[in-house]
Amino acid sequence: MSISRLARIPLRSPSRSYATTAGLNALARPKAENLSATWKGTSATGGNTKNFIGGTFVDSKTTQWHDVLDPSTQTLLTRVPETTMEEFDQAVDAASQAFKSWSKQSVIARQRFAIELQYQIRQNADALAHSIVLEQGKTLADAHGDVLRGLQVVETAIAITSNIVGEKLEVSKDMDTEVRKLPLGVCASIAPFNFPAMIPLWTIPLATVTGNTLILKPSERDPGAAMIIAELCARAGLPEGVVNVVHGTVPVVNRICDHEAIKAVSFVGGDRAGRHIYERATKNGKRVQANLGAKNHAIIMPDANKNLALNSIIGAAFGAAGQRCMAVSVAVLVGAAQSWLPELVERASKLNVNGGFEKGVDVGPLISPASKARVTGLIASCADEGGRIHLDGRNIQVPGYYAGNFVGPTILEGTVGMRCYHEEIFGPVLTVITSDTLDDALDIINENKYGNGAVIFTQSGATARKFESGVNVGQVGINVPIPVPLPMFAWSGNKGSVLGDIGFYGKSGINFYTQNKTTTSLWRQEDAIGNRASVDMPTHN
Repeated sequence: MSISRLARIPLRSPSRSYATTAGLNALARPKAENLSATWKGTSATGGNTKNFIGGTFVDSKTTQWHDVLDPSTQTLLTRVPETTMEEFDQAVDAASQAFKSWSKQSVIARQRFAIELQYQIRQNADALAHSIVLEQGKTLADAHGDVLRGLQVVETAIAITSNIVGEKLEVSKDMDTEVRKLPLGVCASIAPFNFPAMIPLWTIPLATVTGNTLILKPSERDPGAAMIIAELCARAGLPEGVVNVVHGTVPVVNRICDHEAIKAVSFVGGDRAGRHIYERATKNGKRVQANLGAKNHAIIMPDANKNLALNSIIGAAFGAAGQRCMAVSVAVLVGAAQSWLPELVERASKLNVNGGFEKGVDVGPLISPASKARVTGLIASCADEGGRIHLDGRNIQVPGYYAGNFVGPTILEGTVGMRCYHEEIFGPVLTVITSDTLDDALDIINENKYGNGAVIFTQSGATARKFESGVNVGQVGINVPIPVPLPMFAWSGNKGSVLGDIGFYGKSGINFYTQNKTTTSLWRQEDAIGNRASVDMPTHN
């Protein structure tokens, strides 16, 4: 994830001006107008985003606002409040009150909400995807993928009636020990900009079906999808106060970490923010799960299926403009596979960089001008440190989108000592490293501080087995470029990519949002009352 997760967006200045919705083209403008007309909590035509507190969309009384701009045109879409501390406390109070009744609901009632939520998301997937394209800049197809991967967590949460079953054993004559999973209370979720729908949907379904209530803080850069999801939760029958949405930057994040009523915090984002949240929240006695930065490697062996390997690397490196925590950002070409570099460059150069609603688009813009500046600076550092820029996307011009935050696909050749290798670029940039042997390639990966994932392309089962056994990352792909597990399993990044011991979704997700209660009881059978009456002559002995 990008290191700049807690807001770097300047607060709104009264004198600052942007293009109005007229700045959107004929593809985007009707979608923006429809979002503003249809959904209560968000705007895509310059209005204000609202808080969602106690089941109601509420205008903030703040004096501090963050502008959300279309990354393709710099058109002002909405203004996001820096939620006041009073408003934040109201959200926590609403969640605390809702917990009293929601935690007592039957697991079947909570399951029913998840069933209805998945239906609502399917029915409104276009609206969610349109919001993501406008605010985040993804291509329309990729935005739908964002929604789908979140929807899969909702669908898995429907199995809560089986997955939360406890344990019971008669440990001695007439003595039983029983373990039940119970909710924690009020929980919080801090989401990043790069998956505006998926990450909120990593947390909302599992937190709620396990009986918790939730405070969600979406990214202030693109909160529209989260606001739509909040409204869908209400439509799905979720009681008031079970899910609340607040907005803001460091002050709100710190309040989440400090508030005594919040029992657990989920975070996805960059290293600096993640460490801050983990240290501050755990110091206050909270349970924390945090996904941080990544540098995911792909090894290409000489015996790999060349077409599969090259196309897979290109998709994984440049999809979503490289703004994925599981993007392949380093390709390690082993032995004779080093000769494939020119063809890799040629194929990448043919990708279509354009606005997210355009037909045939492959790569959209970066989230902000600051992100673009950081990415182009890291590209320049490669040449400054003696590397080669085989494909340079820094000066790309996209017709009709001249103000967009575009960087075209870029391929660098460098070494492990360079900034472009060590730092998470979070843009459409692939760094190529060469290696003589598989052993050398494994050493490169294992010495890297991050451990989200790594992949290998090979047609040798023995090579794949050696790689799988020897690589020290949490998520391994064999001829699979982005090995993110489906939500019946759990996210399993390791090393410097995570903080906290309990992963997202799957069984780990249920464990994160629950605590065990163990009861040992003794009821002797011989002490039972109501036995049959005796008709024998009493002897009173």
